[in-house]
Amino acid sequence: MSYKPESSAGIVVSDLHCHSFCSDGELSPTELVQMAVDKGIEVLSITDHDTVSGISEARRAASESQIGFVPGTELTCFWGRRVVHIVGLGFDENNPDLLDYLAHLKKLRNQRAELISRRLVKAGLPDVLERAAELAGSGQVGRPHFAQALVESGAVSNEVQAFNRYLGAGKTGDVKVEWPDMAEGISVLKAAGGVAVLAHPTKYNLTFTKIRLLVDAFCEAGGSAIEVSYPGVESGHILQLDRLASKHNLMVSAGSDFHKQKFHWTALGKYPPFSSENKHVLTRLL
Repeated sequence: MSYKPESSAGIVVSDLHCHSFCSDGELSPTELVQMAVDKGIEVLSITDHDTVSGISEARRAASESQIGFVPGTELTCFWGRRVVHIVGLGFDENNPDLLDYLAHLKKLRNQRAELISRRLVKAGLPDVLERAAELAGSGQVGRPHFAQALVESGAVSNEVQAFNRYLGAGKTGDVKVEWPDMAEGISVLKAAGGVAVLAHPTKYNLTFTKIRLLVDAFCEAGGSAIEVSYPGVESGHILQLDRLASKHNLMVSAGSDFHKQKFHWTALGKYPPFSSENKHVLTRLL
């Protein structure tokens, strides 16, 4: 992990994109902070999907461990009819408009969970909504929780099979949601004092021509930064994303998108090394 932020602090080891069990990760915010300390990460942001419920705990743990912490979230949005993710960093998590926005997203997610359950039952599978909710704990019920519940019920052998048969794209449990437009999410984050970052641009199954259009729209909506390094991104694409950042005067960011320890390709703090002449988003946040 290396980059060249324009900062007197020099190179800072950071991970600005990861998930706790407040959304679809497996570890508590405190456990994530401790893992970051163990791995020598100096600045961490926990960016749970469409929630800020883990921020207070993470901030306390980071303060006790003397590690830098940046409030974060990952908003689910629409660009046209395509789902994209916007990472928000450095905002006021108590901003009333942001909390109202997130409450709306929670309602959408709960409605989706109920519809997923009804569809799975109609397909002859057991009703696992209650168990999926238990697995989610204080977090939001998502398809990974349904997958785990289906494994426990004996309906499938493993979570991969659950997605391949029932929960993946185009399958019975792939329920579409009317997410807010990307511009709305960016606006809410900026109003709360945060920075909007376009998350993992090459993971949306887009050609680079369409990625350029996505970045154009992101900038027009007021976006400030783009993730250029994350697990699975090709080295050539890192360079192209960095050029897009330069073209649009965007800051750059990077993160592991860590969820679970068994997903070794997304270990906390693990993403391809990169060097950029563009400002790193940490120069705005630290």
